[in-house]
Amino acid sequence: MFFRHSNEIWSEFPELVPGVLSAEGITSTADVEGRIAKYHAIATERLARRPESEMAEIQAWRRGFSKMGLKPTQYRCASEALLRRFRQEGSLPRLHPLVDLCNAISIAFAIPVAVFDLSKISGNIEVRHASCSESYFTFSGEVEHPEAREVIFADAAGQAHARRWTNRQSGLSAMRDDTHSVLIVAEALHGSAASDVPKLIDTIAAELAAIWSIEVRQGVLSSSSPRFDLSSAMNLQLQQKQD
Repeated sequence: MFFRHSNEIWSEFPELVPGVLSAEGITSTADVEGRIAKYHAIATERLARRPESEMAEIQAWRRGFSKMGLKPTQYRCASEALLRRFRQEGSLPRLHPLVDLCNAISIAFAIPVAVFDLSKISGNIEVRHASCSESYFTFSGEVEHPEAREVIFADAAGQAHARRWTNRQSGLSAMRDDTHSVLIVAEALHGSAASDVPKLIDTIAAELAAIWSIEVRQGVLSSSSPRFDLSSAMNLQLQQKQD
């Protein structure tokens, strides 16, 4: 079981920098409010200097959405949508401690961060163009079929776990109270992404270690090293449990 971006995605977006992290042992009872406040303060300071639409990280994703044939002010990347809501309302909704934490880190870095329940993913997961045969489950329980050539997170069973790349995640693999194994993906296209994404992934890893006292596997992918092996991560975690 592995995560990767297709060769076609790398060819179309050579500036892409993805960071990936997997972990086992997440619970829904952790208190993350104090840690969230720290990242919200960073986002507040950044927004005081300029609106999210003028941030380099967001502008790069807007260019990416335009390249995919999408209107960037109609379909916003996840970090822009969160920053926009945070600017307007001064807070973000609470969903699950890990999701809340990753959302806070996402707006601090202005980089989209996706959190998936690994138990809901069938086989390998790849960021690729859709073929129209995939199924996407909304949070309301409806089934959609992504349009041909739309960029999706697709697993081996033809389930789309995100639509329009970094725009909208599926309800199927969303975090639940009983979620324990997770895949976290951060992706950026801006000029300093090569240094920003590793910092973001290191930040999440440090928070998971501090809050849940768990070890994680992490990596930063590239066109020459595009694959993150989830099987190794899961085997290591099982071994640690047995020890």
